[in-house]
Amino acid sequence: MVQSLRSEKMSSAAYLVWEAAQPLRHEYVDGEIFAMVGGTRQHETIALNLAAWLRNRLSGSPCRAYTAGMKVRVEAVNAYFYPDVFVTCSERDHQADDALSEPRLIIEVLSPSTEAYDRGDKFAKYRLLPSLEEYVLIDPESQRIESFRKDHTGHWVLYEFGQETMRVASLDLEIPLAEVFANL
Repeated sequence: MVQSLRSEKMSSAAYLVWEAAQPLRHEYVDGEIFAMVGGTRQHETIALNLAAWLRNRLSGSPCRAYTAGMKVRVEAVNAYFYPDVFVTCSERDHQADDALSEPRLIIEVLSPSTEAYDRGDKFAKYRLLPSLEEYVLIDPESQRIESFRKDHTGHWVLYEFGQETMRVASLDLEIPLAEVFANL
């Protein structure tokens, strides 16, 4: 994660008002604001591939896919993030306007500048979401996919994918890797 943009802390309510007027996106963690870095063509292609595929497969279900234009609120740490792709099946989330708080699945496409944060502090904060069942990390360079799933004891277990399909257990779906990495 990059350095905070402001030296003084901002309340979450002030952040939401300020963020709505900004031309670029910013994440918020307990009073500090962090600018989002621009994505590469590969990064954006993978995120769009997944969002479109999930949107089509989830049509008619109570679940909906969202992209990085929608915030996820992690109330336990007073934070707002913009995941690359996420899915919520919560009716409460479907009624919200600016931030959702009950994602079932979060997917982050890794970049060299954010990989350590996505694997470490950000994942630690995401794990505080009671609704979260699966966290997926995708490396565009190696085309490696890692899925962390919460098991019945509340522990997070790593599953790696690199062959034909990616299993999204939280939604009971199998995504062909050719779909994930199409048009790269």
